[in-house]
Amino acid sequence: MMRADPRFPRVGVDGLKIPESAKRGPLGTIEHAHQLGLEGVFFRSVLDISPTLDAAELRTARACADDLGMYLETGLGKVNPFAIPEAPELRAIGDGDTLLGFRRMMEACAAIDCRELWSSTALFKPQFRGRLAWDRFRTDVTWPEQLVAIERFLQKLAPFARDLGIHVNLETHEEISSFELVRLVEAVGPDVTGIVYDTANPLHRIEHPVWTARRVAPYVRQSHIKDARLAHGEDGLYYQLRPCGTGVVDFGEVLPIILDANPALNLTIENYESYEDRPRQPEKWLLEIYEAEFLAAHPDLTVPEFAAYLELVHRYESRIAAGELPDLETYAAQPFDYAEAVASIVGSAAHVRHICSTRNLGERPVGHGPARTNDG
Repeated sequence: MMRADPRFPRVGVDGLKIPESAKRGPLGTIEHAHQLGLEGVFFRSVLDISPTLDAAELRTARACADDLGMYLETGLGKVNPFAIPEAPELRAIGDGDTLLGFRRMMEACAAIDCRELWSSTALFKPQFRGRLAWDRFRTDVTWPEQLVAIERFLQKLAPFARDLGIHVNLETHEEISSFELVRLVEAVGPDVTGIVYDTANPLHRIEHPVWTARRVAPYVRQSHIKDARLAHGEDGLYYQLRPCGTGVVDFGEVLPIILDANPALNLTIENYESYEDRPRQPEKWLLEIYEAEFLAAHPDLTVPEFAAYLELVHRYESRIAAGELPDLETYAAQPFDYAEAVASIVGSAAHVRHICSTRNLGERPVGHGPARTNDG
């Protein structure tokens, strides 16, 4: 497999979604990623490395990554009090005390020198069609009420983070806008919070990737690098994950913005999961962008950005119409097992590395070793 140029940002993979992660376990997953020519693994939760926060297990994972010259990144979980009950392990690790559970996870991460920690603000439920798939549109609690609760919970975590030298980094997840994320980081404090920049998720919130990158760049400390198909269908637009370079995200535009702000940023590929690892999931997600209720839920969206977003869609649709790219149904009908998932990861990594090398993005001097800013 192609190895990375040591002058440029390290490219790794999501520790949950790399094929056979459950079967191989954390150490096997790190070794597997290394065999595929990747330079790091990002386990979203420290509980994915050790469900009991066993210190020896965590140190062994850290040592395994270090011995292979790889970065190790991890995280915490949902920081939305309305979503936390759907992840009972977050309360269980604190013996019923959710706040204690988060502190224990943060302390365990600091003990292995992982101080940039992923979190997200809600859940996405693909079994539901349209806007109800996002917690943003819950009917039992409004999204503004959820944002208030998230900020209050982060304020409770902030003293722990300051004591431990940690950033709790909020992902540009499917349900939250980048505007809202920036406001949360600025309200709680960029000394203890940051952003995990997922390059494709903001498409769900009618955000243009380049415009999003400019908004979040000053606060980005971790990443999920992925791409998506976006085109019209019945009732709106349909989103479908694609390997990097084959979707609507222009990484040649986005990566320079992010890496100029944080040249030491690790670039973690988030791939679509193999059907061998997870039962076949919905192949498309509906974005009801012409529905009044959907649009009203995006008060920060401007007409110029909406226009740029639609132009992005039209350009991509032209490529599909010309036969340059497969349409939704053709792509969904293809196999996606171990070999296809690996090919997607390796191809995405190659695309990202090519851009970094040709644009000299995040360049670091040869001989200075891998940057460690984002993993301790």
